[in-house]
Order: sequence, then C-alpha cells, then structure tokens
Amino acid sequence: MFARLSKSALAAALALALPFGTASAGFDTRASSAIVIDLGTGTTLLDHNADVPLPPASMSKLMTLLMLFEAVEDGRLDLETTFSVSTRARQMGGSRMFLEERHRPTVEDLIRGIAVLSGNDAAVVVAEGLAGTEEAFARLATERARALGMRDTTIANASGWPHPDHLMSKRDLAILGRHIIETYPQFYPYLSEESFTWNNIEQRNRLPLLDAGLGVDGLKTGFTSAAGYSLAGSARQGSRRVLFVVGGLGSEAERQEEAERIINWAFRQFVQREVLRPGEAVASAAVWMGEAPTVPLVAQDPVRILLPATRQGEMTAEVIYSGPVAAPVTAGQPVGELVIRVPEMDETRVPLLAGADVAKGGFMVRMRSALDVVMRRVAGAAAGQ
Repeated sequence: MFARLSKSALAAALALALPFGTASAGFDTRASSAIVIDLGTGTTLLDHNADVPLPPASMSKLMTLLMLFEAVEDGRLDLETTFSVSTRARQMGGSRMFLEERHRPTVEDLIRGIAVLSGNDAAVVVAEGLAGTEEAFARLATERARALGMRDTTIANASGWPHPDHLMSKRDLAILGRHIIETYPQFYPYLSEESFTWNNIEQRNRLPLLDAGLGVDGLKTGFTSAAGYSLAGSARQGSRRVLFVVGGLGSEAERQEEAERIINWAFRQFVQREVLRPGEAVASAAVWMGEAPTVPLVAQDPVRILLPATRQGEMTAEVIYSGPVAAPVTAGQPVGELVIRVPEMDETRVPLLAGADVAKGGFMVRMRSALDVVMRRVAGAAAGQ
C-alpha cells in the first residue's frame, strides 16, 4: 500500500539533508581520485575513482594515529606513557620529528609528532611500541581497517613509506577520517595544531588552509611520487562539516587550490534543511482490527536533507508501507519508510516507526472488520459481473 505526500506538505514537515545518498551535481576535479562527503547527512557530493586502491602516502598515518588513540581510550596507555626510540626509527627518511635513541617521547609527543609534523620516525616508534615490530603493527592495522569497513585498504607500514602492498582507496580514507572526527573529538584538535617543537626544532603543520578562514580544522597531507600531492581534510562552517580526500595532484600549490575549490563548492552549492523532527508524524497507516483505525508514522531521528542550492523547490516524497498493519501495534515498531527524491541526487530512504501503541480491538471491532471484508468482497464480485 502506498501513501503519498505532496511536495509542499513534505517541505512543511521537513528541512533538507540526504542520509548516505550521492549528489550528481557536477564538479570537475583536477585530482586523479577524490571523494567529498557532507558528514551531517552522509551525502557523497563527489565520487571520482574513490574505490580504487592507491598509494596513500602519509595520509595513512591517520591509521597509525587511530591505533594509538584506541590504545589510550581502552586504558593500555595514557598520554604520559613513554616509548623508546629504535635505531630503525631514528634512521627513517622523509618528514621527521627528529627523534633520537636517547629520547623517551610520551604518547602525547608522538601524537603531535605524527599529526603536526608527519614524522615517519614517530610513526615507526608508535608501531614498534604497540606491536613489537612494524610488520606486526601493519597486520593489526589492516585487520582493524577491515573491521571499520575499509575494504580496499592494505597496510604495509606505519608511515605511508612507498611499498607495493601499501594501498588505500579515497573512500576508505574518508571512512577513517570520519571515524576519528566522530569517535575521538578529544584527540582531533591535535590535527590542527599550527606547529610543534621537538629536539629544539620547531616545525609547522603541513596542512593547507588552516588559517584561511574556510573552517579547515584537521586531518593529513601526503606526498610520494606515486601518490602525487594528496590531502585528507575537513572543514566546518556553521552547522555543516565536509570531509574530502584528494590525490594525484601535481604540486603543493595545486593541492591547496583544489582544496579551496572543493570547500567553496561544497558549502555554497548545497543547502541543508531539517525535514522532520524526531517523533513528528509524517503520515498515518491503516490498522487492521485495532482499537484505533490508524497509527501515526514517525521518524526516530531528525531527518535532514542536502539539496543543490538551485533545486530547492523540486523535492518530492512518498510514504510506503504494507498495510493495513495488524493490531496490536507497539510504538517504535517498524512500519514503513519515507522516500525523498530530489533532482540530481540519489533518493533518500528513512525508516518510519509506529508513533503510538494500538491495542487489539474488542468483539465489536472484530465484527466491524469482518463485515468490512465481506462488503468489499461483495462489491468486488458485483463489479466483476
């Protein structure tokens, strides 16, 4: 059975956002692979080769940070726990924290050494401190990535150092970035620190646009010849947060320009509206043999929709359920779904629940229901003659 809502009725009940949909509104990225996600609604605004496993360069240090965050969260470590520095770690090339064997950095030092300085030496220290060897750490990190739903990720080391088996897709990096932002808000600010001094050497954060007034507040850059200039970044403006991952750009300047283009496009070309409040009835479903003839249908959580700014008045909605619903009905019972359609966007499907209890009807209700069935059959037979 289908119940339909008019566009105007829906707009009066709701306000815009897409849970886990995809926008097809065009954006021509210069990156060889990219993904852009509106985190509040789960809408994928841009998907360009996002599922291709590619060298992630230092963006994969986000996985090393996550493993460290989890160790602190579950009590294996605290921020003052110290780690030893191996000769292997000290000899790492590329971006460095400038650790030496005589040093005993704390967990907090190492978080900052990775988040701010992208230290390859710090990443190896963490891997060896958590798992004994970097190779053992890589196996654990790959398993953890799979558990998070990162299907196109294989971790071969802790730093992102070039390795033929060290691969991550941009979608997987977005999954990882989202998990860090939402699960570890106490640690996320480390990723936007402007500088960090270790061993009397001050170095600045490599993340572009931190002070550009665009809302950029964290995550990680990367570069190798195979990965190109890459970036996993997030920006917040007002109530919206956008996460983006790009790779294969030709220079630091191009990476910064592309990040700015993406941020401006994502925030200026899409509008978020709240369409339904929790518990607000969007329709009613007929009830079979219940004390009440209908039950209100509600959403459990706020429903937000993200719309292209130029298509805000073109939303339609439909309530779908199999009915009538047999009594008794319990409040919170799944009954149907709300389907919201917007041009150039994937449709949104929101589960609808019973908004009230409806007890089974007594003798008179059952008699009336049975009589209704008989009358409908008689009418149907008469119509077929």
